[in-house]
Amino acid sequence: MNKYIILISLMFLTNTAIADNCNNPRDDFDSLYCLNKIYQQADKDLNSSYKKLKKALRKNGRRKLRSAQHQWIKKRNNNCSFRRNGMFFVSLSCTTKLTIERTNELQNRIRECKATGCQPSKL
Repeated sequence: MNKYIILISLMFLTNTAIADNCNNPRDDFDSLYCLNKIYQQADKDLNSSYKKLKKALRKNGRRKLRSAQHQWIKKRNNNCSFRRNGMFFVSLSCTTKLTIERTNELQNRIRECKATGCQPSKL
């Protein structure tokens, strides 16, 4: 019984290692897997930047930031997803691109807060 568990475990580890080769994806599913990993990291970076900026702002600035973020989410959803024939489609490359762009915007505001003080008008 233990031999089978070890064999299955080795097969799983080998398949995972192959699927994780984002430098040379074998097919569209591997490419999707790799792009998803990039999106997940971009999303983590976005959330981290949002939290940092939120901490640097006063109450009015936090309110503007939250509103701007909700607007950005609507823009991202409108540009990167759609429904057709009862199915929901998302362009992961579009979502990733817009997420990275938004993170850069938030990072610029964080730098600005550190250098010259937060300017809520730029949120």
